[in-house]
Amino acid sequence: MKRFIRHISCGVLMLSSTALLAAEPAKCQSVRMGVVSWTDVIATSAVAEVLLQNMGYEVKQTTAAQQIVFGGLRDDRLDVFLGYWKPAMDKNIAPFIAANQVKVLDSPSLNDAQATLAVPDYVAAGGLKTFADIAKFKDKLGGKIYGIEPGTGANAGIKEMIEKNQFGLGGFQLVESGEAGMLAAVQRAIKRNEWVVFFGWTPHPMNINMKIAYLTGSEDVFGANEGAATVSVVTAPDYATRCPNVSKLLSNLQFTAAQESEMMVPIMDRKAPNDVAKAWLKGHPEDLKRWLSGVTTFDGKDAAAAVQVAVNK
Repeated sequence: MKRFIRHISCGVLMLSSTALLAAEPAKCQSVRMGVVSWTDVIATSAVAEVLLQNMGYEVKQTTAAQQIVFGGLRDDRLDVFLGYWKPAMDKNIAPFIAANQVKVLDSPSLNDAQATLAVPDYVAAGGLKTFADIAKFKDKLGGKIYGIEPGTGANAGIKEMIEKNQFGLGGFQLVESGEAGMLAAVQRAIKRNEWVVFFGWTPHPMNINMKIAYLTGSEDVFGANEGAATVSVVTAPDYATRCPNVSKLLSNLQFTAAQESEMMVPIMDRKAPNDVAKAWLKGHPEDLKRWLSGVTTFDGKDAAAAVQVAVNK
Protein backbone atom coordinates (compact mmCIF):
# COMPACT_ATOMS: atom_id res chain seq x y z
CA MET A 1 0.00 0.00 0.00
CA LYS A 2 2.84 2.39 0.92
CA ARG A 3 4.55 1.56 -2.39
CA PHE A 4 1.31 2.37 -4.26
CA ILE A 5 0.97 5.70 -2.43
CA ARG A 6 4.59 6.54 -3.20
CA HIS A 7 3.93 5.74 -6.87
CA ILE A 8 0.87 8.02 -6.92
CA SER A 9 2.82 10.80 -5.19
CA CYS A 10 5.64 10.57 -7.72
CA GLY A 11 3.13 10.71 -10.55
CA VAL A 12 1.49 13.82 -9.11
CA LEU A 13 4.89 15.42 -8.63
CA MET A 14 5.88 14.66 -12.22
CA LEU A 15 2.64 16.16 -13.53
CA SER A 16 3.16 19.25 -11.40
CA SER A 17 6.71 19.61 -12.64
CA THR A 18 5.54 19.31 -16.26
CA ALA A 19 2.95 22.03 -15.71
CA LEU A 20 5.56 24.29 -14.13
CA LEU A 21 7.92 23.72 -17.02
CA ALA A 22 5.19 24.55 -19.52
CA ALA A 23 4.37 27.87 -17.87
CA GLU A 24 6.63 30.87 -18.47
CA PRO A 25 7.37 33.73 -16.05
CA ALA A 26 4.61 36.33 -15.86
CA LYS A 27 6.82 38.91 -17.63
CA CYS A 28 6.87 36.69 -20.74
CA GLN A 29 3.11 37.05 -21.19
CA SER A 30 3.72 40.52 -22.60
CA VAL A 31 5.59 40.32 -25.92
CA ARG A 32 7.03 43.63 -27.14
CA MET A 33 7.53 43.39 -30.87
CA GLY A 34 9.54 45.79 -33.02
CA VAL A 35 8.32 46.30 -36.59
CA VAL A 36 9.73 48.22 -39.56
CA SER A 37 7.27 49.62 -42.09
CA TRP A 38 8.01 47.01 -44.78
CA THR A 39 4.93 45.10 -45.83
CA ASP A 40 6.59 41.68 -45.59
CA VAL A 41 7.64 42.38 -41.99
CA ILE A 42 4.17 43.74 -41.21
CA ALA A 43 2.65 40.50 -42.60
CA THR A 44 4.85 38.05 -40.70
CA SER A 45 4.62 40.13 -37.52
CA ALA A 46 0.81 40.00 -37.81
CA VAL A 47 0.93 36.21 -38.11
CA ALA A 48 3.09 36.00 -34.98
CA GLU A 49 0.78 38.40 -33.12
CA VAL A 50 -2.39 36.46 -33.98
CA LEU A 51 -0.75 33.20 -32.91
CA LEU A 52 0.53 34.66 -29.64
CA GLN A 53 -2.72 36.42 -28.77
CA ASN A 54 -4.66 33.19 -29.15
CA MET A 55 -2.06 31.40 -27.04
CA GLY A 56 -2.82 33.74 -24.13
CA TYR A 57 -0.10 36.34 -24.68
CA GLU A 58 -0.41 40.11 -24.99
CA VAL A 59 1.44 41.67 -27.92
CA LYS A 60 2.44 45.28 -28.32
CA GLN A 61 3.90 46.32 -31.67
CA THR A 62 6.20 49.34 -32.00
CA THR A 63 6.93 50.59 -35.51
CA ALA A 64 10.29 52.29 -35.88
CA ALA A 65 13.42 52.50 -38.03
CA GLN A 66 15.62 49.42 -37.85
CA GLN A 67 18.36 51.11 -35.79
CA ILE A 68 15.76 52.11 -33.18
CA VAL A 69 14.41 48.55 -33.12
CA PHE A 70 17.88 47.10 -32.54
CA GLY A 71 18.46 49.69 -29.82
CA GLY A 72 15.15 48.73 -28.23
CA LEU A 73 16.21 45.09 -28.06
CA ARG A 74 19.50 46.16 -26.49
CA ASP A 75 17.83 48.41 -23.90
CA ASP A 76 15.08 45.94 -22.88
CA ARG A 77 12.37 48.11 -24.43
CA LEU A 78 11.58 45.44 -27.04
CA ASP A 79 11.73 41.64 -27.04
CA VAL A 80 11.56 40.45 -30.66
CA PHE A 81 11.92 41.60 -34.26
CA LEU A 82 10.86 39.42 -37.22
CA GLY A 83 12.45 41.48 -39.99
CA TYR A 84 16.26 41.27 -40.10
CA TRP A 85 17.03 41.29 -43.82
CA LYS A 86 20.52 39.96 -44.45
CA PRO A 87 22.60 41.49 -45.98
CA ALA A 88 20.54 44.71 -46.41
CA MET A 89 20.57 45.41 -42.66
CA ASP A 90 24.04 44.02 -41.91
CA LYS A 91 25.74 47.37 -41.39
CA ASN A 92 23.06 48.59 -39.01
CA ILE A 93 22.91 45.45 -36.89
CA ALA A 94 26.68 44.73 -36.84
CA PRO A 95 27.54 46.88 -33.78
CA PHE A 96 24.73 45.27 -31.76
CA ILE A 97 25.86 41.74 -32.67
CA ALA A 98 29.50 42.56 -31.93
CA ALA A 99 28.56 43.79 -28.46
CA ASN A 100 26.28 40.77 -27.80
CA GLN A 101 23.34 43.13 -27.38
CA VAL A 102 20.96 41.20 -29.67
CA LYS A 103 20.54 37.55 -30.67
CA VAL A 104 19.86 36.42 -34.24
CA LEU A 105 18.04 33.06 -34.36
CA ASP A 106 20.05 30.31 -36.06
CA SER A 107 17.57 29.38 -38.80
CA PRO A 108 16.24 32.16 -41.08
CA SER A 109 12.47 32.53 -41.26
CA LEU A 110 12.81 33.15 -45.02
CA ASN A 111 15.51 31.69 -47.27
CA ASP A 112 14.49 32.71 -50.79
CA ALA A 113 14.45 36.50 -50.61
CA GLN A 114 16.20 38.93 -52.97
CA ALA A 115 16.89 42.65 -52.74
CA THR A 116 18.67 44.74 -55.37
CA LEU A 117 18.04 47.45 -57.96
CA ALA A 118 15.24 46.89 -60.44
CA VAL A 119 13.64 48.52 -63.48
CA PRO A 120 10.34 48.14 -65.38
CA ASP A 121 10.54 45.45 -68.07
CA TYR A 122 10.38 48.00 -70.92
CA VAL A 123 13.48 49.71 -69.47
CA ALA A 124 15.33 46.39 -69.45
CA ALA A 125 14.19 45.80 -73.03
CA GLY A 126 15.61 49.21 -73.88
CA GLY A 127 19.08 48.15 -72.77
CA LEU A 128 19.30 48.87 -69.03
CA LYS A 129 19.97 45.38 -67.71
CA THR A 130 23.04 45.72 -65.48
CA PHE A 131 24.40 48.12 -62.86
CA ALA A 132 26.99 49.25 -65.40
CA ASP A 133 24.17 50.29 -67.76
CA ILE A 134 22.59 52.80 -65.35
CA ALA A 135 24.97 55.66 -66.05
CA LYS A 136 24.49 55.26 -69.82
CA PHE A 137 20.86 56.31 -69.42
CA LYS A 138 21.31 59.10 -66.87
CA ASP A 139 19.22 61.59 -68.86
CA LYS A 140 16.30 59.17 -69.33
CA LEU A 141 16.41 58.37 -65.61
CA GLY A 142 16.57 62.03 -64.62
CA GLY A 143 19.78 61.25 -62.75
CA LYS A 144 17.77 59.62 -59.95
CA ILE A 145 17.74 56.27 -58.15
CA TYR A 146 14.70 55.65 -55.97
CA GLY A 147 15.36 54.11 -52.55
CA ILE A 148 13.29 53.46 -49.47
CA GLU A 149 13.16 55.18 -46.08
CA PRO A 150 16.22 57.10 -44.80
CA GLY A 151 18.65 55.18 -42.60
CA THR A 152 18.17 51.77 -44.20
CA GLY A 153 21.01 49.51 -45.26
CA ALA A 154 19.63 49.53 -48.81
CA ASN A 155 19.95 53.29 -49.05
CA ALA A 156 23.40 53.14 -47.49
CA GLY A 157 24.48 50.83 -50.32
CA ILE A 158 23.13 53.20 -52.96
CA LYS A 159 24.76 56.23 -51.29
CA GLU A 160 28.09 54.44 -51.18
CA MET A 161 27.93 53.68 -54.90
CA ILE A 162 27.22 57.34 -55.62
CA GLU A 163 29.96 58.61 -53.29
CA LYS A 164 32.55 56.23 -54.75
CA ASN A 165 31.38 56.87 -58.31
CA GLN A 166 30.96 53.11 -58.62
CA PHE A 167 29.45 52.15 -61.99
CA GLY A 168 29.81 55.84 -62.94
CA LEU A 169 26.98 56.85 -60.61
CA GLY A 170 28.81 59.85 -59.09
CA GLY A 171 26.38 62.41 -60.48
CA PHE A 172 23.20 60.58 -59.45
CA GLN A 173 20.75 61.55 -56.70
CA LEU A 174 19.23 59.10 -54.24
CA VAL A 175 15.52 59.79 -53.72
CA GLU A 176 14.61 58.55 -50.22
CA SER A 177 11.05 57.78 -49.12
CA GLY A 178 9.07 55.03 -47.46
CA GLU A 179 8.09 51.84 -49.26
CA ALA A 180 4.67 53.21 -50.25
CA GLY A 181 6.10 56.49 -51.52
CA MET A 182 8.75 54.78 -53.61
CA LEU A 183 6.28 52.35 -55.15
CA ALA A 184 3.86 55.20 -55.94
CA ALA A 185 6.66 56.99 -57.80
CA VAL A 186 7.53 53.82 -59.73
CA GLN A 187 3.89 53.18 -60.63
CA ARG A 188 3.51 56.75 -61.90
CA ALA A 189 6.61 56.29 -64.07
CA ILE A 190 5.28 53.00 -65.46
CA LYS A 191 1.90 54.58 -66.23
CA ARG A 192 3.69 57.28 -68.24
CA ASN A 193 6.14 54.80 -69.78
CA GLU A 194 9.00 56.74 -68.22
CA TRP A 195 12.35 55.29 -67.25
CA VAL A 196 13.04 54.63 -63.57
CA VAL A 197 15.49 52.57 -61.51
CA PHE A 198 14.57 51.67 -57.95
CA PHE A 199 15.29 49.37 -55.02
CA GLY A 200 13.19 46.21 -55.45
CA TRP A 201 12.79 43.02 -53.50
CA THR A 202 10.95 39.75 -53.15
CA PRO A 203 8.76 38.74 -51.40
CA HIS A 204 6.56 41.64 -52.38
CA PRO A 205 3.42 42.18 -54.47
CA MET A 206 5.44 44.48 -56.75
CA ASN A 207 6.58 41.26 -58.42
CA ILE A 208 2.93 40.39 -59.10
CA ASN A 209 1.45 43.83 -59.79
CA MET A 210 4.23 45.25 -61.97
CA LYS A 211 6.36 43.79 -64.74
CA ILE A 212 9.87 44.40 -63.49
CA ALA A 213 13.39 43.06 -64.01
CA TYR A 214 16.21 42.87 -61.47
CA LEU A 215 19.56 44.25 -62.59
CA THR A 216 22.62 42.00 -62.72
CA GLY A 217 26.34 42.71 -62.41
CA SER A 218 25.93 44.31 -58.99
CA GLU A 219 29.42 43.34 -57.81
CA ASP A 220 27.82 42.26 -54.52
CA VAL A 221 26.70 45.79 -53.57
CA PHE A 222 23.56 44.29 -52.04
CA GLY A 223 25.16 40.96 -51.19
CA ALA A 224 26.31 37.90 -53.09
CA ASN A 225 24.36 36.25 -55.90
CA GLU A 226 22.72 39.46 -57.15
CA GLY A 227 21.13 40.41 -53.87
CA ALA A 228 20.11 36.96 -52.63
CA ALA A 229 18.87 37.48 -49.10
CA THR A 230 17.50 35.83 -46.00
CA VAL A 231 15.21 37.18 -43.31
CA SER A 232 15.70 36.22 -39.66
CA VAL A 233 14.18 36.79 -36.24
CA VAL A 234 16.18 38.87 -33.77
CA THR A 235 15.54 38.90 -30.02
CA ALA A 236 16.97 40.38 -26.88
CA PRO A 237 20.17 38.43 -26.10
CA ASP A 238 18.78 36.35 -23.22
CA TYR A 239 15.20 36.04 -24.46
CA ALA A 240 15.35 32.32 -25.29
CA THR A 241 16.43 31.56 -21.74
CA ARG A 242 13.81 33.82 -20.17
CA CYS A 243 10.88 32.97 -22.45
CA PRO A 244 11.51 29.56 -24.08
CA ASN A 245 7.94 28.95 -25.25
CA VAL A 246 7.70 32.18 -27.28
CA SER A 247 11.23 31.54 -28.55
CA LYS A 248 10.21 28.07 -29.73
CA LEU A 249 7.35 29.59 -31.72
CA LEU A 250 9.67 32.17 -33.28
CA SER A 251 12.16 29.49 -34.30
CA ASN A 252 9.31 27.47 -35.88
CA LEU A 253 8.10 30.37 -38.06
CA GLN A 254 9.40 29.47 -41.51
CA PHE A 255 7.92 31.14 -44.61
CA THR A 256 8.49 31.12 -48.37
CA ALA A 257 8.58 34.19 -50.59
CA ALA A 258 5.42 32.98 -52.35
CA GLN A 259 3.55 32.66 -49.03
CA GLU A 260 4.57 36.11 -47.86
CA SER A 261 3.70 37.72 -51.18
CA GLU A 262 0.24 36.15 -50.96
CA MET A 263 -0.30 37.63 -47.51
CA MET A 264 1.04 41.03 -48.54
CA VAL A 265 -1.41 41.63 -51.39
CA PRO A 266 -4.51 42.29 -49.21
CA ILE A 267 -2.44 44.29 -46.71
CA MET A 268 -1.35 46.61 -49.50
CA ASP A 269 -5.03 46.88 -50.43
CA ARG A 270 -5.51 48.43 -46.96
CA LYS A 271 -6.93 45.39 -45.18
CA ALA A 272 -6.01 45.09 -41.49
CA PRO A 273 -2.83 42.95 -41.15
CA ASN A 274 -4.23 40.92 -38.24
CA ASP A 275 -7.42 40.14 -40.18
CA VAL A 276 -5.30 39.02 -43.12
CA ALA A 277 -3.15 36.86 -40.83
CA LYS A 278 -6.20 35.25 -39.23
CA ALA A 279 -7.73 34.44 -42.63
CA TRP A 280 -4.43 33.06 -43.88
CA LEU A 281 -4.02 30.81 -40.83
CA LYS A 282 -7.59 29.55 -41.26
CA GLY A 283 -6.83 28.60 -44.86
CA HIS A 284 -3.46 26.96 -44.07
CA PRO A 285 -4.01 24.61 -41.10
CA GLU A 286 -0.96 22.53 -42.03
CA ASP A 287 1.35 25.53 -41.53
CA LEU A 288 -0.44 26.45 -38.32
CA LYS A 289 0.24 22.97 -36.89
CA ARG A 290 3.86 23.04 -38.05
CA TRP A 291 4.53 26.42 -36.50
CA LEU A 292 2.94 25.42 -33.19
CA SER A 293 4.73 22.07 -32.91
CA GLY A 294 6.24 21.80 -29.44
CA VAL A 295 4.57 25.06 -28.37
CA THR A 296 2.01 25.51 -25.60
CA THR A 297 -0.39 28.26 -24.64
CA PHE A 298 0.87 30.60 -21.92
CA ASP A 299 -0.82 28.44 -19.30
CA GLY A 300 0.68 25.22 -20.68
CA LYS A 301 -2.18 23.87 -22.83
CA ASP A 302 -2.26 22.66 -26.47
CA ALA A 303 -1.44 25.76 -28.53
CA ALA A 304 -2.46 24.30 -31.90
CA ALA A 305 -5.92 23.35 -30.64
CA ALA A 306 -6.48 26.75 -29.02
CA VAL A 307 -5.42 28.74 -32.09
CA GLN A 308 -7.39 26.56 -34.52
CA VAL A 309 -10.58 27.14 -32.51
CA ALA A 310 -9.94 30.90 -32.47
CA VAL A 311 -9.20 31.39 -36.17
CA ASN A 312 -12.14 29.24 -37.25
CA LYS A 313 -14.73 31.26 -35.33
